[in-house]
Amino acid sequence: MDKLARQIIVVTGANGGVGFGICQRLLFQFCNPNPTDALPQSFAVDSDTSDLPVECDGLTLIMACRSVKRAEAARTKLLALLDAYISRLKRKPNYDGHAHAFRKNLIIDIVSVDLAMISTVFKFADEVTSRYPYISRLICNAGVASFSTIDWPACFKQLLKEPMNAVTAPGFYLQHQGELSVDGLGWVWQCNLFGHYVLFRSIHHLLLASPPSLGSRVVWMSSLEASPTFYDSEDWQLKKTEHSYESTKYQIDLIGTHLDHLAMQDVGPRRIRHFVIQPGVCSTNVANALIGPVLDFCKVILFYLARFFGSPHHSIDPYKAAIGAVHLSLASLSFITLFESQAKKDENITRPVKFGAETSRWGTERVGLTEVKDWELQKAEGELLLGKIEALYKSFRDAEQVTMNFETASERM
Repeated sequence: MDKLARQIIVVTGANGGVGFGICQRLLFQFCNPNPTDALPQSFAVDSDTSDLPVECDGLTLIMACRSVKRAEAARTKLLALLDAYISRLKRKPNYDGHAHAFRKNLIIDIVSVDLAMISTVFKFADEVTSRYPYISRLICNAGVASFSTIDWPACFKQLLKEPMNAVTAPGFYLQHQGELSVDGLGWVWQCNLFGHYVLFRSIHHLLLASPPSLGSRVVWMSSLEASPTFYDSEDWQLKKTEHSYESTKYQIDLIGTHLDHLAMQDVGPRRIRHFVIQPGVCSTNVANALIGPVLDFCKVILFYLARFFGSPHHSIDPYKAAIGAVHLSLASLSFITLFESQAKKDENITRPVKFGAETSRWGTERVGLTEVKDWELQKAEGELLLGKIEALYKSFRDAEQVTMNFETASERM
């Protein structure tokens, strides 16, 4: 079997939660000569697997994290999990040695970046450019939610009136308002959207340099809670809203979808495809500070009950929540394109879709589809928003260039 060029994948927020799950799942999938996450999903129009990617015996995984110390601890844990997994594979009677070859050719690098500080994003891009000839995948996973407290009366009311929705898209978390980053931008907005956009634009040349056999893709992490309900186009940096999390995730839906539409119109030899995903309902430490360990345990029990009673969205485990991101990183592009085509023919899904983690009642994970809400109504807003973000990116880039020129001149004096 021919060998593919080796993927070089950047994952932001890779040291914990869903980001760690994405890294772990990528490693486990690459240990197999025919990764299951690369297979077409159940709703694919064409299940012909002759177009599967050929075997790849190595990977460079770049963990883009704010804390190098936590990233190093996460890398150590990842390698321990990987070695244990390979040991289990080795005991199988048909083991072919592929996992050991992959392990030998695996590089897990750590490059520091703080999405809440744009200067570090430019520094990250410079560092990666100096080390690697291309990037094949950028997984924009890192994110924050600025929860302040829980509206307990609203919590009990939602649990009584719509219990399934209460543990899927809760409406009782209160959020801080008006928090700003050191760059003077909306803090949640910058961490979730703008920082990632600057990262994408700053390594755009590396994505374009990806070998044709790999292509290049950007995966944007949205949420089931993404909603246009509270979004105000005048407050596009989300400095005033009390619902910054839902709004910024909806902006990601709009931006990611619009960027891919632009990519599909590109007649150039190389396209950077963009896909929006959501991890389902996953148990992470995002809200732990609000409810404490006892209530957090109760919350997880409710998640399992919701799954048992039919919710497909409760992935719960970060490893299961990672299936969408990993599938979009590994699967043949023809499968993914067919998914979108099928979704648009379905009478229940007529708008652009985002891919998400789903599970069966018993926890078997799969990739599902959810709609981008109000796309036809908000399509023009998405285009307008992209223009504003691009202009803001250019202003930061130009300011960074002036700073670099000044520092260079100072060094020569």
